[in-house]
Amino acid sequence: MLFRSSTDARLLASARTERNAFRLFYERYERAVVGYFMRRTRDPELAADLTAEVFAAALGAADRYQPVGPSAAPWLFTIASNTLRMSVRRGRIEGSARRQLGMLDAIVLRDEHLDRAYRDLLDDGWVADLLARLPKDQQEAVRAHVLDELPYDEIASRLQTSSLVVRKRVSRGLHRLRKEMEENQS
Repeated sequence: MLFRSSTDARLLASARTERNAFRLFYERYERAVVGYFMRRTRDPELAADLTAEVFAAALGAADRYQPVGPSAAPWLFTIASNTLRMSVRRGRIEGSARRQLGMLDAIVLRDEHLDRAYRDLLDDGWVADLLARLPKDQQEAVRAHVLDELPYDEIASRLQTSSLVVRKRVSRGLHRLRKEMEENQS
């Protein structure tokens, strides 16, 4: 029997044999993945379709997941990034993972989930909570580079510092957040 406190690796390893394993994994990351796509597309339906494809691909690859740490978030967001990149390149949402699982259409997220994700995204509520854990200089650098997708040179100009300093702040901030996430999941 799986519990919400199960590690990502355990949930993914059990995804094919235990009924609720993948559901728990999905619930753990749904909001973050939808937010990731909402931030990049600003389109709730597109974000829902991309999210469905990411989780379908994750379910299809769950038995091949090799844990590097306690969190599967880097693995899942690599799938998300690749899904978005391939969809942009092809000019359509790639649906191969959903088709392999016998899903003809995208999973439709309920309106309240999309509305909540969109509100959270606009308010950056969950992002603000994460960033609030960082020193101010790292907050600014991580927000500008990761969320606003600005190049290091532009951030350095805005913050009146060097690109090297900005790179270091982003690196330290992301390292600190990753470490905190890992500690919270263990």
